Amino acid sequence: MAEPILSIRDFCVDYITERGPVRALDSLTLDVMPGEILGVAGESGSGKSTMAQALMRILPPPAVISRGSVKLEGRELLTMSEGELRQIRWRRIAMVFQSAMDALNPVIPIGEQIIDTLRAHTDTNSRAARDRAAELLTMVGIPTSQLDAYAHQLSGGMRQRVGIALALALKPAVVILDEPTTALDVIVEREILEQIRMLQQKLGFAVIFITHDLGRMLQFSDRVAIFYAARMVEVGPAAAMATASKHPYTQGLLRATPSIRDAGEGYASIPGSPPSLASPPSGCRFHPRCAIAMDVCKGERPPYVTMGPGHIAACYAVDNATSGK
Repeated sequence: MAEPILSIRDFCVDYITERGPVRALDSLTLDVMPGEILGVAGESGSGKSTMAQALMRILPPPAVISRGSVKLEGRELLTMSEGELRQIRWRRIAMVFQSAMDALNPVIPIGEQIIDTLRAHTDTNSRAARDRAAELLTMVGIPTSQLDAYAHQLSGGMRQRVGIALALALKPAVVILDEPTTALDVIVEREILEQIRMLQQKLGFAVIFITHDLGRMLQFSDRVAIFYAARMVEVGPAAAMATASKHPYTQGLLRATPSIRDAGEGYASIPGSPPSLASPPSGCRFHPRCAIAMDVCKGERPPYVTMGPGHIAACYAVDNATSGK
């Protein structure tokens, strides 16, 4: 078995409020393997983007990493100084942000932004950096004639491709995609995801793909992790999660996912709403919305149960849960 390229253990993130800390990521333990695409899904507020920014150590106050270990290629990220992190970010771990329009500088041409990134992290001279910027834009399907264009002159899809080019500029080992296709139409979304997969297969980097679109994620990912109310509730191979998911929350997400293969009669939303993280339910946090919850679910946090190779779920009622969609 290959060693994980990113190893996360008992990882917790809190937001400090006037009423005390609110845990936004609770005891996450997860591995990312070299060259794999790991999908991460869950409702808003489940901890997906908090995890992504915490892994990069770019979460601003009042967020604090309160506990845990994150090792990238065997090196502990949580104890690194800012100088050490500067050598890691973009070189070994990079991120494509949710909104490219917000992530790109509106008053600097996109080519200059790539050049600045290259020169800030390497000894590349201006000419070589510009050549590399042109190569990166070509790699993500943008003509080199757009090197001197500004972000507002590009379409949403092109801006997101620039974000991908920036993330890949220094050939990182791990790329985090934080909902990279939000606000894009489905055709452009598919084109961008296909481009990412092609580049991933060519360059060999691992991907953490965060999205609300469970259907798209199952098609795109090798493995899938499901988050609910700051906790990971299930993780497994994409094929197993699509046809034999075990956690009632995962099954609820699947039942609510549109499909072109049926007329929609089987769609059903999950009743209720996600809990407040300031006062989450005891035990399994999904139990107030779960149709098969038992008394034990209300009192004790469920342990992870092995459901198959590489497939675990945190649920006391997995024997009573129906499989798949």
